[in-house]
Amino acid sequence: MSTAKKSAPMRSALGRVRHLGSAKEGVQHWWAQRLTALALVPLTLWFVASIAWLAGADHAGFTGWVARPHNALLMILLLGAGFHHAQLGLQVVIEDYVHGEGAKLAALIVVKFAALLLALAGIFAVLKIAFGA
Repeated sequence: MSTAKKSAPMRSALGRVRHLGSAKEGVQHWWAQRLTALALVPLTLWFVASIAWLAGADHAGFTGWVARPHNALLMILLLGAGFHHAQLGLQVVIEDYVHGEGAKLAALIVVKFAALLLALAGIFAVLKIAFGA
């Protein structure tokens, strides 16, 4: 028996060659989810405080607030981090609870594209307000 087989008996031959475990990208996914969660804490606190401060503001007041460069940037960061975090979380749920490979693949594709499209739509709206187009 070779030393590679002794050190990693549960890995496939291809997994041993690529140095991948059974999950392949689990650590990267875990870190991405933790980092987006960490980014969302101050961004969400900023957003909630801002909405509370804007209570009672009219449409012009709100759009003026969004048009400020720092608010537009923070809003874009909130949208990007929020939708990416949601997509990562839904991916875990789908991988854990959808058992048919075809249905799992279809659901993952729909979730990824939906998160991307919704994030882009939100970012586009912020940029449109910020640049007054």
